[in-house]
Amino acid sequence: MELGNIKLKPALISALAFFFCAAFFLAEPIVAQRIKQLPPPPPAPIYKPKPTPTPAPEELEIVRVTSNLIVVPVSVTDANGQPVLGLTPGDFRIEEDGRAQQIAQLGDPEQVPLDIALLIDVSASVEARFGFEQKAAADFLRQVMKPGDRATVFAIDQTPRLIQPFANADVSARQLMTLTAAKGYTAFFDSVLAAEKYLDANSSQGRRRVIVVLSDGDDTARIAELYNRGNSQFSDVQNQVRFIERAQSDVLKEVQRGEVTFYSINPSGRTMHLNVRIARSQAGMEKLATATGGAAFVPANEADLPAIFQRIASEIRSQYLLQYYSDNKSGGAALRRIKVSSPTHPELRVRAREGYFPKK
Repeated sequence: MELGNIKLKPALISALAFFFCAAFFLAEPIVAQRIKQLPPPPPAPIYKPKPTPTPAPEELEIVRVTSNLIVVPVSVTDANGQPVLGLTPGDFRIEEDGRAQQIAQLGDPEQVPLDIALLIDVSASVEARFGFEQKAAADFLRQVMKPGDRATVFAIDQTPRLIQPFANADVSARQLMTLTAAKGYTAFFDSVLAAEKYLDANSSQGRRRVIVVLSDGDDTARIAELYNRGNSQFSDVQNQVRFIERAQSDVLKEVQRGEVTFYSINPSGRTMHLNVRIARSQAGMEKLATATGGAAFVPANEADLPAIFQRIASEIRSQYLLQYYSDNKSGGAALRRIKVSSPTHPELRVRAREGYFPKK
């Protein structure tokens, strides 16, 4: 055997092989011993996952929006007093306290239920024609009311008398026909206030409120009460007129606050001009009607009553329900003036309430 250039003898080769084998077997126990003497390895670290931190609640800015939706019943009639249909929002202009408002939409009156307070005078001054007036008023209720509408009936007597709470047309009309004429004074103002209070308490949001009065508007009950208490100044007609005008102003404010449309029919006819106080009372009813978007009628004779009731019914059923969001941020409680017109049809007569009191 050659190792490089060196020739090794077989004996030498055997010796070398023996030497290496011995070294290997002798060295193994030492290595093994050294390995056994090493300390055990430390345990592997256990990592606990850290919980995801809960984010702090996001501070959102709260924006409170108050939408002041105003609904205004608007009557549009031609030169003959007949309702005009088919107008669109673009045909109207509305201002609040002199500022133009954006019309949101025109509501359909057929989709908005109606609450009517019918007030009929039962005092001695109407006794001769009471039966005819009674029937005309009952027919009116059956004519104007639709399913879902309600009517309440009040008697204008010495004190206000609720004859029928809210009911449908047939029930209200039948109850109306049970009334009989009385012999006492006329509590006109208190009856209107009682009807407005009833509507305000029992008519929910989204329903139209209407008061229809069949009376000459002459309140004799308050004057008689004051006179009987010793206030002899009320025996003077001019003092009575001033008292009536103050009372009319108070009633007007409450009717406007209740967002009621006021209609009146004075069956006295032309004879009302013969009495200064009754003439002023009629002027007061006209003021109430104008301020609320209604109308005041004075038929020439009782035969005209059915036609007037029919006209009121047609108007109520054909009103435009103008809706807008007021941009008034004043926050005041005073009356906000409304003006509605139709620039595209200046020949038409447009009637709406003169204003409203903002809700608290």
